[in-house]
This record gives sequence, C-alpha cells and structure tokens, in this order.
Amino acid sequence: LAIGLSSLALLAGCSSNSGSDTNQSQSQNASKTIESLKIAFVPSRDPETIVTTTEPLKELLKKELAKEGYDVKNVDISVGTSFDAVGEALASGSADIGFLPGGTYVLYDKEVDVLLTATRDNLLKDSTNPKDWNDGKETGRGTEQATSYKGLIIAGPTEKGKELAAKINSGQELTWDELNSAKWGVLGTSSSSGYIYPTLWLQEKYGKGISDLQNVVQSDSYASSAARLASGQIDIMVGYADVRNDYAKKWTSDYGRSEDIFKETNVIGVTPDIYNDTISVSKSSPIVDDAFKKAFANAMMNIAKTDEGKEIIKIYSHKGYKKANASDYDKEREAQKLLKKLKSGN
Repeated sequence: LAIGLSSLALLAGCSSNSGSDTNQSQSQNASKTIESLKIAFVPSRDPETIVTTTEPLKELLKKELAKEGYDVKNVDISVGTSFDAVGEALASGSADIGFLPGGTYVLYDKEVDVLLTATRDNLLKDSTNPKDWNDGKETGRGTEQATSYKGLIIAGPTEKGKELAAKINSGQELTWDELNSAKWGVLGTSSSSGYIYPTLWLQEKYGKGISDLQNVVQSDSYASSAARLASGQIDIMVGYADVRNDYAKKWTSDYGRSEDIFKETNVIGVTPDIYNDTISVSKSSPIVDDAFKKAFANAMMNIAKTDEGKEIIKIYSHKGYKKANASDYDKEREAQKLLKKLKSGN
C-alpha cells in the first residue's frame, strides 16, 4: 500500500510539473504574439506614394518575424506629418519602429535606439565642387554599397536661381549677400540634408546658418520643396544628393515644367558627407526588447535581399541594411551641438 501511495504521489508530481511546463511554454509563446506592430516613416517622399509602396511590407514582415518566433497579427504603417513627428512618436512609444534620417535619430537618441543603417548604391557624382554636378545629366549610380551621401544646395529656374548658378558655373564663389537675397526652401530642423548639413555648409563658408537667412520657407517634404522650386515660389532648395533623380519625372508631369530638371536646376553648394538613414526603435515601446531588436533586424535584412523587398525600400533609395552602432552618428551629434550653439548665439 505504501509503495502504491508513493507511486501515486510521484505520478501526481509528474502531472503537476508537466502542467506547469505546458503553462510556461504557452506563456512564452503568448509573449511572442504581437497584436499590432506600429511602423512610422518620415515624409521625405510623397506620403501617399510611401503608403502605397510600403503596403506589401506588412505581409513580408509577418512572414519573416514568424521565422524568428513572433506571431504578428497586424502591421500598422503610417507616414508622419514631419520628421520630428516621427521622432516624437517613437519617443512616446506610440510607434515601435521608425525609418529616420540620422539627424532625427540623434535628436531623439535618449528615447530611441538605432538598429540598422541603410546602404545605397553609390553615386557616380561625388565631387565637393558644385560645378561638377551641373552637366545637365541625371546623377548616375554605381554598384558599390555606400553608407553616406552628400547634401546639395540647388538653385531653380527663377531669375535669382539662374543668376546664382551662372556665377558658380563660371567658377566664381557666391557671397553671403547673394545667398541671403534668395528665397530658400528647407525641411524641419532635424532633417540631415534638409536642414542640418546645409547649416554646416553655411557655417563653414560664411559663418552663418539657415536661421540667419532672411527668406526661408519650411516644407513638410522634399516633394513640397521640389514643387515650390518648379513653380518659382523659392529660388533654392536643399536636399540629398540624388533628390533630383527622385523628382525628375514629376518635374514635367506634375510640376508643369517643360524642360528636364537637370537642365533647369543647378547645384550651387555641396555639404560634407551625411551618414545614411536609420531604422530606429522606441525605448518606450512594450514590444521592443533585445530579442525583438535582433528578430526585426534579421527580418529587415532578409526582406531587403528579396526582389519584392527591394521594390519597397527603394522608395528611400535604400539598397539594403547593416547593423548600426550609435557611434556611427557621432558627426550628427557634433552637428546638433553646432546648431544649438548657433540658435543660442553663443
């Protein structure tokens, strides 16, 4: 009888442990179920185009994250009203993942972690001499993978724009007064090529910043700046090195110009190199932990290798992704410090 009772107790113990193991396993599986993964994109391209182009990313992420052990029920993709709006969304945890330029990441790096750096096909034009960009031809791409790019100061087809371009193309330097007499189109203060690096260029050459210019219009996207440049509302726009490639078609089809964008616009300034865009994650998100960071990084790097994935990420001229370090963006941090110094007047 004693032996029988002992056996029953042992079986009961095994049954209890087995149930506990099952519950623990179920709990672990439940912890990898994500009801809604929120991804925010910056409006560096037309927001509607971004939403349409990135729609297939939802299913691709579900499939890739499933391989990493995550059951994602829904992927919510949005485009922020500004670069800062996406940074704020990540800082508050209302977005889990953000596609951010380096400048925006650095501005919010106390609340946001950088996960991946985008790679791009290198551009065949890489000169610091603005005249070298003004051959009237599209900026061609190479096959090498680059992790940085230059920013451009671009003069449009207004009389003032032509006047500035003519001086540059004749090998002369522009004066501060000449630049200050033009109407500029810029983006928000956290945009790398839309504000930060053009400010660095002005500081290096003239000891001034964008905040010192008399006529500045802030655009919500590069599309808005390009449209304003085409319509003559502004004389100068700032942007990334291949921004004219991205709006070459719309220049004539949507913006009403009859000539090619590369014939009607001229580069009048070239900024120092800018480290590529990031995929960053929110420190406040309940979803994002070290395991998820690793899983999402693997998922995006794998997606970027597929034909369908390449079609999606080329909306930002991304070719692929590599794991990033916070220190990669130290130059951006230096730039932010300079901007704060210029704003404070010290």
